[in-house]
Amino acid sequence: MLNERLHFYIEGLISARIPLFTEMESYAKKHNVPIMELAGIETMLQLLRIHHSKQILEVGTAIGYSALRMANTLPKAQIVTIERDKERLHVAKEFIERSENGEQITLIEGDALEVEDLVQGQAPFDAIFIDAAKGQYKKFFEIYEKYLSHDGMIITDNVLFKGLVAEQEIESKRTRNLVKKIDEFNHWLMNHPDYHTVILPVGDGVAISKRRGGRK
Repeated sequence: MLNERLHFYIEGLISARIPLFTEMESYAKKHNVPIMELAGIETMLQLLRIHHSKQILEVGTAIGYSALRMANTLPKAQIVTIERDKERLHVAKEFIERSENGEQITLIEGDALEVEDLVQGQAPFDAIFIDAAKGQYKKFFEIYEKYLSHDGMIITDNVLFKGLVAEQEIESKRTRNLVKKIDEFNHWLMNHPDYHTVILPVGDGVAISKRRGGRK
């Protein structure tokens, strides 16, 4: 992970967001809603620009921040996003309704482990973004990767989990168990026979997975 001084330096270089996004950032901070860190989301948006993604699946809407950032960056893209928390979904709907890019977003209410039938009709996806319950990352990946286009990519956030994946001693049992699951997912993903994956130490750790050549 970058040291704190470099982290703040990079964030200081990032262009100012539109008022709606800064409002969402403030809301997330005030209400302890996890949204993607600035350096991490800027990295993801740049990847989506380069990839020219037009159909995107997001697992984990929260308050709609990343979905709206993607829609704003890619005005021709359609984003399908899944959220199970009713309160966060309500807030996301309000922000989406206020956005000029709201029509690009389709909200699916429910547990991502249970709504596959509602998602498959929207496939294939050029990109899949996983940013939900970290202990379920492997299951999310396995459920939805079948709906990825041949040249598609899967982006997974929080794979370094505040740097704790590299720590030997973690006092909290709950945190220790979660870190173990993330570490197991990272090893599984990096050795997946069907994907090339790289983990970037930006934000909270971003994994980018691309299908290996030869798969149809």
